[in-house]
Amino acid sequence: MCGIVGKYSFKQTPISNDLLHAMCDVIVHRGPDDDGYYIDGNIGLGMRRLSIIDLQTGNQPIHNESKDIWIVCNGEIYNFHKLRAELERKGHKFYTRSDTEVIVHCYEEYGDECVSKLNGMFAFAIWDSKRRRLLLARDRLGIKPLFYTVSNGSLLFASEIKSILQDRTVKREVNLHALHNFLSLNYIPHPDTIFKDIYKLPPGNILVCKNRQVQIKAYWDMRFGMEQGKKKKREEEYAEGLREQLKESVRLRLLSDVPLGVLLSGGIDSSAIAALMSSLVDEPIKTFSIGFEEKSFNELEYARIVAKQYGTDHHEMIVKPNAVELLPKLVWHFDEPFADSSAIPTYLVSKMAREHVTVVLSGEGSDEVFAGYETYAAYRAAELYGRIPRWIRKKLIRPIVHRLPVSTKKVSFDYKAKIFVDCDDFSAERRHYSWKLIFSEDAKKLLYSQEMQSREAFEDSFQEFAKYFDGTDAVDMLNKILYVDTKVYLANDILVKSDRSSMANSLELRVPMLDYKVVEFAASIPPELKLNGFQKKYILKKAMEPLLPKQILYRKKKGFSIPASSWLRNELKDMVLEFLSPAELKRTGYFNPDYVKELLNQHFHGLKDNSRPIWGLLTFMLWHRTFMEQTELKGPRI
Repeated sequence: MCGIVGKYSFKQTPISNDLLHAMCDVIVHRGPDDDGYYIDGNIGLGMRRLSIIDLQTGNQPIHNESKDIWIVCNGEIYNFHKLRAELERKGHKFYTRSDTEVIVHCYEEYGDECVSKLNGMFAFAIWDSKRRRLLLARDRLGIKPLFYTVSNGSLLFASEIKSILQDRTVKREVNLHALHNFLSLNYIPHPDTIFKDIYKLPPGNILVCKNRQVQIKAYWDMRFGMEQGKKKKREEEYAEGLREQLKESVRLRLLSDVPLGVLLSGGIDSSAIAALMSSLVDEPIKTFSIGFEEKSFNELEYARIVAKQYGTDHHEMIVKPNAVELLPKLVWHFDEPFADSSAIPTYLVSKMAREHVTVVLSGEGSDEVFAGYETYAAYRAAELYGRIPRWIRKKLIRPIVHRLPVSTKKVSFDYKAKIFVDCDDFSAERRHYSWKLIFSEDAKKLLYSQEMQSREAFEDSFQEFAKYFDGTDAVDMLNKILYVDTKVYLANDILVKSDRSSMANSLELRVPMLDYKVVEFAASIPPELKLNGFQKKYILKKAMEPLLPKQILYRKKKGFSIPASSWLRNELKDMVLEFLSPAELKRTGYFNPDYVKELLNQHFHGLKDNSRPIWGLLTFMLWHRTFMEQTELKGPRI
């Protein structure tokens, strides 16, 4: 596991060794164990290493036998032993025991198609010195990040944006289109970043740079039509097949020369990982859980059930985070405005785990692959709700729902009900988007300052979802929704949160649910076995019934989050009033102080739960001060 950086000058300008070091130094948290560099005239590669596999000889950059192909790689290749044996039979010679060297020889043998041979999480750069050609690649689901920009006659790339910003020729300018989408979603969909002209390489894509030309193309996608026309299996066959796929995925992810553990929340996903991992090793596995004082946010009792059943070496703690201290740290590590407040518990459990292990397995991805979110059940409910006469829905039900008292409990009924009734006339596609919405298009018009409204004509942020609804081969609406959530929410929220929160603590996080073979198998499962009536993750639960108790499998999903609504009224109130003050909003010029003041008053007086929009605005203003108003990017400050 590493952080990688690089610069390729089209003008044949020699690459500065000092720049490469600066780009690496700012991401030392991603790789505190070692650094390495390669410069060949107008190309430079750099890396920071967190040693996981081949602790003695695996230092990067790594080259082929003739030293004309070089690589820096962030990630792990889980099938590298098998690939190495195949390549050795073809005559390739290896000088390390690392998985990264296998990629070099795969490239020699298969060219750009090498990426399709790899099973793992990765972002890498290969320099082919004979062909003067740079290849960048990112894993299929987007588990590991990779950013790039073409600036002042050069291509720069890195695992984190702050590395690219070490080059002073790269301008720091806010991408208003990305800001517009952030305000709708509390994260920024790829390929945009919050910085104009800096981009995310999309998941499952490669970038080739040669002769000053940059070409991006996809090498993998989720396909749901692969099983169409084939005879469906019995439910038991799907369940057994899924259990075996997951077991093999976990087995592959035990590959390590350093200690491993599991982040155990007590939900079905992490519990399944812990159960499968326990069946594959002889010693008790290490598990890590955190809880909160607020009862509706605390799931430790369920984590203890699984830990006890499998005799794990269990570690847990009740946390009362200092959010005032943590938020600036997280803003620094995320590089962009990112307002999923569950980044806080993810960061804290990662920090605790790092005291004991260097690698953890976690359950991310299961909700998008197997239909685990409340919105999927709501989609089914909306079909039924639409059969009620419209006048009853509008004149009777909606007014009653909007009179429900505001609750600060986790995923409260009033919160879900109000969103549900407000979207009942929408198409299934628009409804799914709207259930996730923070600021609507109309609300953003009220939110923006006059200056913002005059600067750009903004496109409806729904288009970030619509292009994937239009781009999938899925026929069933549920599979379409799963595809969209995998492409948008998983790639740009869940996996971003997991990567930044874990790597901030120099902890490698592996996600067995997102082995591409598991994802492809899940895509072949009939949608009614993912969402069975209103039963979410139905087939996953059936698959895990032999290994987990029903009180884990069939309890209500809570998710991994914090009491943000309460914190914003209490611990974080002073910070909110500082960063969202009329004076500060007028100074930065993006938002209408009067509208923001009304949002705050509603929330502080308990009239409405505005925690999600307020958290987003606070995060953006923190980010703006850190990245747009400070010349030196050396660490988190307020």
